[in-house]
Amino acid sequence: MSAIRPVWLAVPLLNTAQQILLKRSAEEAGGGHGEWLVQILSSHWFLAAIVAEVACFVIWMTVLSELDVSKAFPLSAISYVFIMSIAWFVFGEPLPLLQLAGSGLILIGIWCIATAAPAD
Repeated sequence: MSAIRPVWLAVPLLNTAQQILLKRSAEEAGGGHGEWLVQILSSHWFLAAIVAEVACFVIWMTVLSELDVSKAFPLSAISYVFIMSIAWFVFGEPLPLLQLAGSGLILIGIWCIATAAPAD
């Protein structure tokens, strides 16, 4: 198994960026009917989200080619914590204690999986 490379952290960072960009494009378009889809598809936020997703996909394929999927997939779970933190910081969304505790458990789980010795 390969050692985890720092560039692989781009997966959760790009996934977080994509979600924030999608949120911005949805806010910009509003919740109206009719031209909502056209507004989303022509939004610069949406186009940036597509670019982030494509870049994330390329890096994710590299990760999957070098790691077992059971070791690679928890890397994407870091996104949950990043997205929650950014939503609180950028959008002022609430961050209740239970969500903070859940984020801590996610991070502990990721650490457990990442540091587990392979079974032989």
